[in-house]
Amino acid sequence: MAANGLLPQRDKSLSMSRSKSSARWLQEHFDDHYVKLAQQAGYRSRASFKLLELNDKDRLFKSGMTVVDLGAAPGGWSQVASQLTGSGGRVIASDILSMVPLAGVEFIRGDFTEQAVVDAILSALGAAKADLVISDMAPNITGVAAIDQPQSMYLVELALELAQQVLKPGGTFITKAFHGDGFDALVADCKSLFKAVQSRKPKASRPRSREIYQVARGFKGMNLRGETG
Repeated sequence: MAANGLLPQRDKSLSMSRSKSSARWLQEHFDDHYVKLAQQAGYRSRASFKLLELNDKDRLFKSGMTVVDLGAAPGGWSQVASQLTGSGGRVIASDILSMVPLAGVEFIRGDFTEQAVVDAILSALGAAKADLVISDMAPNITGVAAIDQPQSMYLVELALELAQQVLKPGGTFITKAFHGDGFDALVADCKSLFKAVQSRKPKASRPRSREIYQVARGFKGMNLRGETG
């Protein structure tokens, strides 16, 4: 409510712009080739094809792997991870949103920026280490770059911190990031922690999206301070 106790007048032009934008997004979504493929293949989201493309390119998954999936809901990446790691594999997934249960996937609901959720993931792993940490996390987009970019990079930094704690030497880290402030620093940090780092833009990623995936392979087994895990 406004300071004078009166509700502010709605900006009709802004409302109309948002309505048009929402309608355009919905039309693009339902016309989207990958949305239709996901429906046909039984995947929960078109994002499944991003991970499948990354795997085709970089051979990320093997049977029996332990995988941590951050920002998992609605479950598209967890589905792929569970299928590709097989019955002997293990997938621990987390998201602030709820997720319909998936066979072979352990789900932890909560805000990943809170230590309690990180502790729950570490507890689920126990003494085991992960072969692969994957993160498709992104903040709620406002459309204001000065807000969205720092929030996005903060989530990436947290994901990288967890990867340093849980990955086996030689393990792999995959994260979604966005070009902008902090991106070059992220790439530099990954290069100091992993033997090989590539930037990937899957075909399933919408062309107008600034998202780009960092595939960091060959974890050196130490953190950014040079300490072994």
